[in-house]
Amino acid sequence: MWRVALIDSCGTWPGAIASAAFVTDGRRVEQRTTVTDPSGHGSRIAEMFLAGDTACELLLGQVFVNAGLTTGAAVAAAVDWAVAHSARLIHLSLGLAADRAILAAAVVRAIDAGCVVVASTPARGAPVYPAAYPGVIRATGDARCAPGEWSCLGPLFFGGCPRYADVGQTELSGGASSGAAWVSRAILGGVANVKTRAVVAALTAGARHIGPERKAPAPDS
Repeated sequence: MWRVALIDSCGTWPGAIASAAFVTDGRRVEQRTTVTDPSGHGSRIAEMFLAGDTACELLLGQVFVNAGLTTGAAVAAAVDWAVAHSARLIHLSLGLAADRAILAAAVVRAIDAGCVVVASTPARGAPVYPAAYPGVIRATGDARCAPGEWSCLGPLFFGGCPRYADVGQTELSGGASSGAAWVSRAILGGVANVKTRAVVAALTAGARHIGPERKAPAPDS
């Protein structure tokens, strides 16, 4: 069974084996007791991870304790905490616009410790972090994918259904966040080997679509 760290807004979840909040206070990060999920974003992903036949041990690193932003330092602290708690997969449906050395170093430590790191990224546009760091599995939304399907968009780059389609029987759109969650769920549900290389090979072999989405040509006028 995979032990997965969800670094997001979710602070509590039934059966979670550990949780902690990470808040930047001035120049340093404080580890605090978690609070109720302020946005519901992380809770939707936690529900996806534990839905159906998927089983995992869940760690919750809360880096959004209100409706505002988080920092690279807070996310880095949560990544280090996840590694210390023996996470084998670290999932981040988040992306920071600025590269931060402290976050880059934490991701390197996680990968060196044998963690698979999955992070969301927009399908187009400027890179975000930690998805842009070497060794991280990048994931986004792909409109071609139904729930439970995924696409291989390039090396270490996968797409998933852009909707939280089976969470609470809703059709909520989540874009890159839900796409990344579907990719991680595919790992949790069907990949036994915890090495990143094996995970990437399994995702590539099982992809419903290969290559980026292509817009249909405009009809002749």
